[in-house]
Formats: sequence, C-alpha cells, structure tokens
Amino acid sequence: MSVSPPLKPATLHDVARAAGVSPITASRALSNPALVSPKTIALVQQAVEATGYIPNLLAGGLKSRRSRMVAGIVPALSVAQFLPSVQTLTETLAEEGYQVLLGQTRYDAVREEAVLNTMISRQPDGIVFAGLIQSQAARERLRRAGVPVVEIWDLSQRPVDMLVGFSHLKVGGALAGFCLARGWQRVGIATADDHRAMQRREGFIAAFGREVPTACVAAPSNLERGRRALADLLAQDPALRMVCCSSDQLAHGVLVEAHARGLRVPQDLAICGFGNADFSAHLLPSLSTVLVDGPGIGRLAAEMVLARARGEPVAQPVVDVGFRIVERESTAGG
Repeated sequence: MSVSPPLKPATLHDVARAAGVSPITASRALSNPALVSPKTIALVQQAVEATGYIPNLLAGGLKSRRSRMVAGIVPALSVAQFLPSVQTLTETLAEEGYQVLLGQTRYDAVREEAVLNTMISRQPDGIVFAGLIQSQAARERLRRAGVPVVEIWDLSQRPVDMLVGFSHLKVGGALAGFCLARGWQRVGIATADDHRAMQRREGFIAAFGREVPTACVAAPSNLERGRRALADLLAQDPALRMVCCSSDQLAHGVLVEAHARGLRVPQDLAICGFGNADFSAHLLPSLSTVLVDGPGIGRLAAEMVLARARGEPVAQPVVDVGFRIVERESTAGG
C-alpha cells in the first residue's frame, strides 16, 4: 500500500503566484495594506484562501521584534472570577491581531516561577498575571527581559511594571462593615488559603474588631469544599448567623449544606460570596456577593500591553478599579 507524502504548507511565493503579483507585493498586502491598492489586497486575500496560506508569525516577529503573543497567567482555569477578565483580554487583543497563551500556576510558588520562565523564553509582547508576582527572582528576570507586565486582581505600591486591580484588605473591611451594620455578631468566614483570600480575611478581622470562627480550605475552592466549610463552622459555633465566603463557588457549597441541614437562608443563616459569578444571581435564594469589574480589568490590561507594544507611554500604570457589595436574597432582611 502506497502512502501519499504529507502536503507541504503553502508559502508566500505560492500566494504571490496565485494572485499574479510579486512576493514583495503579496507581503505588503498582508502586513502593510496601506501601501497597496484595494484591488491588489482583494487578489492576495483570495489567493490566501485558495492556497490555505498561514503567515509565519515567528519570522515576522524576528523582523519586527513582535511575537503577536501575550501570555495570560491565572492561578487555575477553574476559578470563575478570573474568566471575564481573560475573555475580555483575549477579545481586545484579538482585535489588534494578538493571541493569548494561557498558563496556570495552581497556587504554587514553584510552578509560578516555572510558568513565568517558560513564558519569558517565548518572548511574548506582554504578560498579564492574575495576582501579584511573589517570586523576587521572577520579578527581576521580568525587569531585565523588558517584557511589559500587567498584574491584575490585586493592588500594590510596588508592581513589577503595571497593575489593574483593587484592595483585598478593603474588601474584607467593607464586608465587616456590612455585617456590623445589620447587627450580625456571630459571623464566620469560609475561605480558601490563597494570598488574596487571606488578605480579605485579615481586612475583615481588623474592621470587625475581633477574631471570628474560620474554616480554611485548599485553593481553588469548589462546592464540595464549601459544604465541608459550613460543617466546620457550625461545629465551632452552632448559633452562627452569617457566613462570608472567599468565592461564590464556596458560598454555593455553604448554601447547599445549609439546605441539607434544614437551615433557612437568610432567616437562619445569611451568606455572602465574592466574585459575582454568572450563577450567583440565579441560585435559590440568589447570592449576595462582592462585584468586581472583571471585564474592565481585562480590557484595561490589554490596552496597557498594546500601548507599550506601540511604544507609547501608559499615562496611569496603576489603576484601582474598586468593588461594591451586591446584596441579594441570601442576606436580605438582616
């Protein structure tokens, strides 16, 4: 049985031949269309479709020093709160011909450094990192590499380069004020063990004025861990009146466990989440949560990277987008 040899990918010369133009003209039509006529652009585009030609972005990057790739790094792809930012980041960059290469750290410092090293070696036009880069060695490597970096979903006075986020300490303080304003003294915290979630707990305790029962689960949090968290909290204080959760996923689990125990929400137990996941408004009862402009964070991060790629200064390299508490049925009537 004979085996056909693999087809060779179409080249720019194949496109030029099919369009009846020179390779230089075909190249200009694809990379700098303002230099050629609309008729020529149409001919070249038809030839691209006919031949199946895919431009060699690596070769183009060597000439322009652009890879047309931006690295997006998140703790875990399963964490819903980051998804709107990733989606908007991807869409905004795609409009300018950039693609996003995603990596995840799994909340592990060693893996974080390894992922960053791999991304830097691919010479991206930018890196967007969910959280603050903790490794000092990685921070120095990024500065030396000269890669534009945008840290997102956090706030710091000493970002690696640029930052779009908000204060997790202030989120915790606001939630404590929310509870105190309703007279809830028997409050518990269900939290993942990652840095940002623990900062929110720290801000809560500082504003609340005393320690409160806490159930800490491994990040990333999920429904099952939320159920276990409520069981833990009720073992610490059976008369608990309110539970603040570090994510809507965790709050969903707390809600399910409350129903399983015959507790009415919010009459017997109020619950608040964090992140405003797309399901939170559709639970029964609907879930109160902390709303952060995730899409806005992704869009601003993309705009910062694009500005730096064009050699333009970024007027405001650190942006605090703030947050707000959205009260729904799970805390109503407190």
